[in-house]
Amino acid sequence: MPDSSPPRLDADALRVHLGPDADAFALDLRGECESTNSVLIDHVPADDGRVPVVACDLQLAGRGRRGRQWQAWPGASLTFSALWRFPAGAPAPAGLSLVAGIAVATTLENLGVAGVELKWPNDIQVHGRKLGGILVELASARQVAAVVGIGLNLGLPPGASIPGRSDVTALDQVIDTPPPRERLLADLLRTQRTLFDTYAIGGFAAFQGAWNQRNAYADLPVRLTGEAESVEGICLGVDADGALRLQTDTGVRRVLAGDVSLRAAG
Repeated sequence: MPDSSPPRLDADALRVHLGPDADAFALDLRGECESTNSVLIDHVPADDGRVPVVACDLQLAGRGRRGRQWQAWPGASLTFSALWRFPAGAPAPAGLSLVAGIAVATTLENLGVAGVELKWPNDIQVHGRKLGGILVELASARQVAAVVGIGLNLGLPPGASIPGRSDVTALDQVIDTPPPRERLLADLLRTQRTLFDTYAIGGFAAFQGAWNQRNAYADLPVRLTGEAESVEGICLGVDADGALRLQTDTGVRRVLAGDVSLRAAG
């Protein structure tokens, strides 16, 4: 009986697409796992000079921000995490999720995707519909290291739904000919590596303009909700340290981090 399961990520094809950068990454490609972030957080690989990468065809317990589950389907998603180590004194991890968002946006734009937007602090959108998300977690208290997990919808199988969300899209809905997953993953890894090298030296200030150019809510009224309070204002974009700036009735308010959710006001 023929195997009807989706094709697995091909390590050889991935190395071909990485080209001369292949030796910079330690690749761990799995059919399934609980969470690619958890694999790297729970068992931090020894530092051999390479960037550890875990990619999975099916996450059984993928995680997003605020404890949410990341919904994915076999063969219809790209879910992966990489452990990035930074020199002592580097500004990471503050602002890292925003730079990761720029890396994803840049990769998608280079593939011909129009209307890519970034929603503070970690969502990837296309024309207002969510295409993917980013989860950054500290990997070690002894050094500047963080795991950056990225999940992208490549397709939405018939009947697929995400509880509580109707504003979702997939790569095959926003581009005529999506690339192979191996090429997309290679492009994302290379772009992250380039931008993170710059980030380690110059901090987020070097990327402030690039993020604000893609701000999904630029100059629009928004509501920022968290555990303690709800704040409404006009979204002014991000500051040089990655903080979100809101023009409220009492002046400009900065929000740097926290368990918050950003939505259009009203």
